[in-house]
Amino acid sequence: MKKLLLAAAVAASLVGSLAHAEDAKPDNEVSFNIGAVSDYRYRGISQTRLQPALQGGADYTHNPTGFYAGTWLSTIKWTKDAGGGGNVEWDLYAGKRGEIIKDVSYDVGFLSYVYPSNGLSRVPGYANANTTEIYGQIGYGPVYAKYSHSVTNLFGFVNSKNSGYLDIGANVEFTPGYTLNLHAGHQTVKNNNGYAYTDWKVGVTKEYVGVTFSLAAVATNADEALYVTPAGKFTGKTSLVLSAVKSF
Repeated sequence: MKKLLLAAAVAASLVGSLAHAEDAKPDNEVSFNIGAVSDYRYRGISQTRLQPALQGGADYTHNPTGFYAGTWLSTIKWTKDAGGGGNVEWDLYAGKRGEIIKDVSYDVGFLSYVYPSNGLSRVPGYANANTTEIYGQIGYGPVYAKYSHSVTNLFGFVNSKNSGYLDIGANVEFTPGYTLNLHAGHQTVKNNNGYAYTDWKVGVTKEYVGVTFSLAAVATNADEALYVTPAGKFTGKTSLVLSAVKSF
């Protein structure tokens, strides 16, 4: 009986050790993602003329320190619609995240939005579309607040350095496997006050067969005369947006 108890204890110890090993994160992690979206909305504004986009990226995280870096790409149409060229947005970012105290998280870093061959600096009334922002975020459980500040001109707006975007939201699992996504944001555009606006989102995320699906209602109060496609469609209109992303 003692031998059986001892064997059971050893087995339990091994199982516990294996479970702990599986839970422990490696020092260095690399992940990739690929996806599609029915309309690429960034801060509530369509980047794709209210049409679908293909997207994908890669991320590196150094878990002991919280430092991370990554890249992400999406098809776009807005730079051409503005009179320039290019059909890709290429993001490059790096930062550091961690916990200040239990359940209180932080995330600071920079993000560069690159639009190859955008040519907007040659279009009257526009600056180069390439944009760099620094950002800081604080979170408590599923709730967060983030502020992004441009250190260059913002997305082709002339003399718009020092524009800002405030983002508050929450991602709450309301039933097993389903997460409620809530967001509200406000964009200011330095020296271009007419382009300032507020956006909001209510959505649900669910993972199914290894793919993360998201359905959200997205809306803004942007000026309908300013945020339009060449055909005159309002790019900040209220819409349902569906996305599917596979990470590996």
